[in-house]
Amino acid sequence: SRSAMDHQPKFFENLSGAGKAIAVLTSGGDAQGMNAAVRAVVRMGIYVNAKVYFIYEGYQGMVDGGDNIVEVSWESVSSILQVGGTVIGSARCKSFRTREGRLEAAFNLVQRGITNLCVIGGDGSLTGANLFREEWSGLLEELAQKGRIDAEAVKKYAYLNIVGMVGSIDNDFCGTDMTIGTDSALHRIIEVVDAIMTTAQSHQRTFVLEVMGRHCGYLALVSALACGADWVFIPEYPPEEGWEDTMCVKLSENRARKKRLNIIIVAEGAIDCHNKPITSEKVKDLVVQRLGFDTRVTILGHVQRGGTPSAFDRILASRMGVEAVLALLEATPDTPACVVSLSGNQAVRLPLMECVQMTQEVQKAMDEGRFLEAVRLRGRSFENNLNTYKLLSHKRPDSELPKTNFNVAVLNVGAPAAGMNAAVRAAVRVGMTEGHKIFAVIDGFEGFARGKIKEISWGDVGGWTGQGGSILGTKRTLPAKYLEKIAEQMRTNNINALMVIGGFEAYLGLLELSAAREKYDEFCVPMVMVPATVSNNVPGSDFSIGADTALNTITDTCDRIKQSASGTKRRVFIVETMGGYCGYLANMGALAAGADAAYIFEEQFDIRELQANVEHLTEKMKTSIQRGLVLRNENCNENYTTDFIYQLYSEEGKGVFDCRKNVLGHMQQGGAPSPFDRNFGTKISAKAMQWISKKLKETYRKGKVFANTDDSVCLLGMRRRNLVFQPVAELKSETDFVHRIPKEQWWLKLRPLMKILAKYKTSYDVSDSGQLEHVAMLPKEAETGAI
Repeated sequence: SRSAMDHQPKFFENLSGAGKAIAVLTSGGDAQGMNAAVRAVVRMGIYVNAKVYFIYEGYQGMVDGGDNIVEVSWESVSSILQVGGTVIGSARCKSFRTREGRLEAAFNLVQRGITNLCVIGGDGSLTGANLFREEWSGLLEELAQKGRIDAEAVKKYAYLNIVGMVGSIDNDFCGTDMTIGTDSALHRIIEVVDAIMTTAQSHQRTFVLEVMGRHCGYLALVSALACGADWVFIPEYPPEEGWEDTMCVKLSENRARKKRLNIIIVAEGAIDCHNKPITSEKVKDLVVQRLGFDTRVTILGHVQRGGTPSAFDRILASRMGVEAVLALLEATPDTPACVVSLSGNQAVRLPLMECVQMTQEVQKAMDEGRFLEAVRLRGRSFENNLNTYKLLSHKRPDSELPKTNFNVAVLNVGAPAAGMNAAVRAAVRVGMTEGHKIFAVIDGFEGFARGKIKEISWGDVGGWTGQGGSILGTKRTLPAKYLEKIAEQMRTNNINALMVIGGFEAYLGLLELSAAREKYDEFCVPMVMVPATVSNNVPGSDFSIGADTALNTITDTCDRIKQSASGTKRRVFIVETMGGYCGYLANMGALAAGADAAYIFEEQFDIRELQANVEHLTEKMKTSIQRGLVLRNENCNENYTTDFIYQLYSEEGKGVFDCRKNVLGHMQQGGAPSPFDRNFGTKISAKAMQWISKKLKETYRKGKVFANTDDSVCLLGMRRRNLVFQPVAELKSETDFVHRIPKEQWWLKLRPLMKILAKYKTSYDVSDSGQLEHVAMLPKEAETGAI
């Protein structure tokens, strides 16, 4: 972080693309979200007055030229945000691999004055782009010698700038936490697994699922974590010698524990420790021969690459597209070709070749059998996933578990949020592995006061990751009016630590319990909170469990509404979202659904703004896109209600467009948790339970636990790139208690992005971007929030 003194803020609108031409292409295997990236590049390019070109059919189109390279307008990218794959096509191209092919490509670009290239694809496509850039001046000289271009052109177009975005469902690219398409592919896998589990349950079957990932086990690993699979095979972490016996013992133990189904996930590139392939058929035959279980194989194949992009991928790709245009505007002949990517939730630029080299290192390590090294090179996120999976999937025999004699209570507080159950499951299993007894509290603080508390075991939480809502039951009631009774229950059940999974009420609850410590010794125990609320309004964390699922619900609904509006033409929909006073869902939903406006509490608006929005839509109705979508947070303004805005738009739009309104309501709290929420809930909760163990050891004196310092009541949140424990007492100063939101929220800086993509002139502070970072091998202790 730099001091404010030496840096003036940098604004997007001050950067000019006048006189520049940017071309965008998609190459290699397609991935959901590529279109969102294309749309963002085109609109941002046009916004800064650059010319923007599509190159159809990837590098093949660049070599063939002609009408494969076309200048595009704002409307050219309308209605593609919700479409999977890539609308500009992608082709494997042999000729671009030859110098003659690249010579033709250079000629085609120079003829149109294009010297800025945005490439969306996998590592092969990006490596090709870099080679093209290195050869550029040589190619131009050769074209001049052959008399195909003049000496003036060689001077004028002397340098080619390249920015890459990684679009690949495998998430196999080093330096990026998430590649475009990975989250959507996980959505497809999880949908299938959830569906298969119901039929496997009916017939007591074992299912072997093969997922994509020839050289990278990310999809297999995360989907195994997200659905609680019994066994997973990935290329980076082959099973030890004799795995066949171990696996069969594990499967039969599970059946003996009354588990009616087994799920085994195999990455298509899975290998054993001798680098021999492990195929799904081989696994099936093994289970049938050894155990005689009724076993079926399902190969997911290209389903994983299809379908509509998830909300996460749309937002990721839109942010990357903007960052790519920024990087091109700021590129000089001396800056290396870069890749734009996200680290945590921060946009970063990395030298393209460093990422490619690192990605190749992983493959080399795997080929040479250095598997631990391969896992480490894959990065922190991958390593965390693997460690968490190992922790949660295999129950060690009781004789091997430590015995701590500590009792830990787990409860849900606040409104239901998808992913709460995944968090409870992780807490129970990690707690048991650490040697504690885990008690489940039913119905939040209210249930606690009434003594609704029971010990919960490993098997009790099987299959919980995929369940929506809150199985333990949750209430908004705060503990203050039940202090006496809760203290009594903690004494009776000898509870030595508390883990609270919930929203803003959970945070308030912990503040109340820590204030009550003076009066009640029972509350002098370690307490930790894991944020879980669809509103994402908890201070101390950039994300909360459940917000991603709600965002996907909103996005899906808006997609349908947009289709209805396009059908009727000249129609504007006003959609009300949840969130209390927090505009996260409305703002991010608008970004993911391609809305025209989003009204939120955090950014005050008046009648002039409403009028400007109506005029904006009136103008839009004159173009080929005759529909509008406006999101409104439920509490953004007490007087400008959804009805008021609907009536205002209806009156002002008379004769130009008509209006409809839609209140999404409680469907935003339901549904099966998204892969992100399952994974985030699982990892953050496991980490919270490990913290409890550490605190219990530290505060155990003379036969009892006594903790009364601020740092023994913490909230575990994700901040920028890291998961951090923060004392709730220290978060007070960051909280607006009246409106139940944090005083500063990171996503507000993405707000101009939505406006620009909807064609509004606005100010956009991009001071955060622009530093080229390096691909670092991170130290062991560092723990990332990357999911």
